[in-house]
Amino acid sequence: LQARAVARGFAGYVERSGLPVWACAILPDHVHLVIGRSELTIENVVIQLKRYATNRLVEEGIHPFQNLKPVDGPPPKCWAQGCWKVFLDPPDVERSIRYVEQNPV
Repeated sequence: LQARAVARGFAGYVERSGLPVWACAILPDHVHLVIGRSELTIENVVIQLKRYATNRLVEEGIHPFQNLKPVDGPPPKCWAQGCWKVFLDPPDVERSIRYVEQNPV
């Protein structure tokens, strides 16, 4: 249920921003994405994706730390700080898409 909510959050950001997403795998403890260029830095894209996903988890009442949410603020973060990023040369994009599509197999 949480993975689907994260996907809906990601979709909301992608629709709003026009971010090209070529592959996405949402796993229990991490996410793989292959995306195209954005006007934002990759770090800011990740911040936005996490924000939209967190908001969706809260809206659906399934944020993993929902019970720790203060009355007047957000729940504790459920994401690791930062991100691990790899910039792909054109020949590596198709291989990376296949890798993400086959994950977690």
